[in-house]
Amino acid sequence: MTDKQYFAEVQGFLRLESEAIAQTATRLKPDEIERVVQLLAGCKGKIVILGVGKSGIIAQKIAATMTSTGTGALHLHPSDALHGGIGIINSDDVVMILSNSGETNEIIEMLPYLKRRQVPIIALVGNLNSTLACRADAVIDGSVDQEACPLNLAPTTSTTVALALGDALALTLMQVKGLTPDDFAINHPGGQLGKRLTLTVSDLMHSGTNNPTISLGAMWVEVVKGISSGGLGAVNVVDDDGRLAGIITDGDLRRAIERLDPTALANLKSEEIMTRNPTVANPGLLAYDALQLMEDRPSQISVLPVVDGERVCVGLIRLHDIVRSGL
Repeated sequence: MTDKQYFAEVQGFLRLESEAIAQTATRLKPDEIERVVQLLAGCKGKIVILGVGKSGIIAQKIAATMTSTGTGALHLHPSDALHGGIGIINSDDVVMILSNSGETNEIIEMLPYLKRRQVPIIALVGNLNSTLACRADAVIDGSVDQEACPLNLAPTTSTTVALALGDALALTLMQVKGLTPDDFAINHPGGQLGKRLTLTVSDLMHSGTNNPTISLGAMWVEVVKGISSGGLGAVNVVDDDGRLAGIITDGDLRRAIERLDPTALANLKSEEIMTRNPTVANPGLLAYDALQLMEDRPSQISVLPVVDGERVCVGLIRLHDIVRSGL
């Protein structure tokens, strides 16, 4: 087989599977899909998805997709269910079973036990005349004309169609439930979107003993010590009540020393060096919004004082802290 033949083979298998998905879309019956979505959306418990072999792997993916998009779901292997795992299923749940043949032994064996628990059963099958299809409360037609496998044996096209149907159901439920980007982010705290919509300044700021501050009237040597001890490249200047008066960065300190005659340094105080009324953040501000405050300006800044509603200085956050968080 030549390189061109490899390319043609891969293209051919992709087209075969994509055409099978397109055919599935036209084969679906509106009343059956409506019934399935109503059962899933009305579930007061969880969606339990079962499958054996390759169908079991697809069932795991569908359960993961549903869970991440606002519908609580889990995968249960039928063999495990028959040996105690079925105890996780109760009458508030909905069971969805994946099987191309609809005659898988482990699945057929557990159907009576599911019926006793009075849980609705949704069958995603490739054989509408199978035992599973006949005993289910709702059926989704996942049949295919042939597998992509050259021998028409390995589950390929059938599992692709099942996965696509599972994705379509999960995304439909997502819309039915009105899932918002914020809701999605809560389920994905480790991803960039999740961090962008949930991570706040208070999660990243330096506070308490790690919040470097000096008082108004402090001499420039104290400013140097404050910046050095904090190790943050800046120090907040506060009044007697702890309210923010200004901020002094390394750059502010260098520029003040450069413009003064050396003989005047002895009397240089914090209020002569600090930036008054600096841009600030509050603890509840999203870290992403704080990042925008630092970057979306003519002259970028790298630190923000953090103040509460009374303008009491409660911390300091750096550009470096936000970037390091993965935003």
